[in-house]
Amino acid sequence: MLLYREWLPHQRWYAGRHRELASITPAITTPLRPDLDHVLLDVAYTDGARDRYQVPIVWDQPVEVAAVATIGSHGDRTAYDALYHEPSTRYLLELIAAGARRGNLRFVPEPDAQFPTETTSQVLDAEQSNTSVVFDRTALLKVFRRVLPGLNPDIELNRVLGRAGCPHTAPLLGAIEGIDERRRLLSLGMVSAYAENAADGWSMATASARDLLAELDLHADEVGGDFAAESHRLGEAVAVVHRMLAETLGTSLAPPPGEVLAARLTAAVEAVPELAAQASAARELFAAANGQQWPIQRIHGDLHLGQVLRTPEGWLLIDFEGEPGAPMAARRRPDSPLRDVAGMLRSYEYAAYHLLIGEKRDEQLTYHAQEWIKRNQSAFCDGYAEVAGADPRDRPALLAAYELDKAFYEAAYEARHRPSWLWIPLESIPRLLRVPQGAP
Repeated sequence: MLLYREWLPHQRWYAGRHRELASITPAITTPLRPDLDHVLLDVAYTDGARDRYQVPIVWDQPVEVAAVATIGSHGDRTAYDALYHEPSTRYLLELIAAGARRGNLRFVPEPDAQFPTETTSQVLDAEQSNTSVVFDRTALLKVFRRVLPGLNPDIELNRVLGRAGCPHTAPLLGAIEGIDERRRLLSLGMVSAYAENAADGWSMATASARDLLAELDLHADEVGGDFAAESHRLGEAVAVVHRMLAETLGTSLAPPPGEVLAARLTAAVEAVPELAAQASAARELFAAANGQQWPIQRIHGDLHLGQVLRTPEGWLLIDFEGEPGAPMAARRRPDSPLRDVAGMLRSYEYAAYHLLIGEKRDEQLTYHAQEWIKRNQSAFCDGYAEVAGADPRDRPALLAAYELDKAFYEAAYEARHRPSWLWIPLESIPRLLRVPQGAP
């Protein structure tokens, strides 16, 4: 549809940048009030792929950031992205607080949730796949732009953890849900308490690593910005979340999802042909892990330093969506908690090594980066073990399998999007393949 064709491909959350757009069709339009519609757009590409997006639209209303929010004209009316229109976002919040229904949309408050009133709102510009609106630094509305059928684990797990009183997640206040043409559940958005005065883990970790690399005559524990104590606390927080997910949603015994490991390995070799020489050894490691039963449960699924916030009270885990490119059923599949641990360990390597990109290879810099990585990985595992009662390092082959899986995934991603970063996972893969294969 011409109304959306010029606007949609320029949005940060649009997933079709590497495809040729064929058509845009409004699939479901739900009036919320005379000047406000909720629209689900079906997008088709020339290669046969399809996506569905949601766009709340406000008509003919003044929007401060019109250059960003203007969708276009339809007849004598002008459409704007309603998330940039304060009265519209306040109305969405009011609908959730009231437990309202509009057509096939359900606005679902959490029990006893307190919503801000008479608020101002502002769109955060940091996200790539969603749009988040903060209300007076007290509540955060996240709208899932790309819509997939099924219950989004970000809503599901935050709901479960919030009702269980988890201290390491932001309390969920409510959600927006829908029903599609096939009567399938759609997760459309969620409101949670806003984590004020918070710093993200990636920024804190990279600042610490940068401090060490600027003081090459010191060791990691001698630098003022030493991050190990925070890594220890972060390990404790992750273990608490894992324990509470296990208590509320249960555990079982099963092999790791072998098809995920195999698919990522295949994709990585296609993207980075030089990995072919290591593929056989990787398959052996994955086969050993898949040949045994391991405790599995619901986990975060895409945990790294960018998915944690440090508040004055402690660490929070955020964004429980899982990997954005995976189907909803795959994101909700139980897995070993070691997948989350492995994601954090890989993230520590990225935090230090990315500071060396563009630098001439220097043994002293590399040594200090490795020192920082090992110190913080150990501190994280120590903290995790104190709460979990089991050290992740006691299962080296399984932990290495998940780290290796992540490293192959990273290699494929970097080859396509950030070639200058590709050496980071390539540096790790040979080390991970040297883990004793007979270990539990």
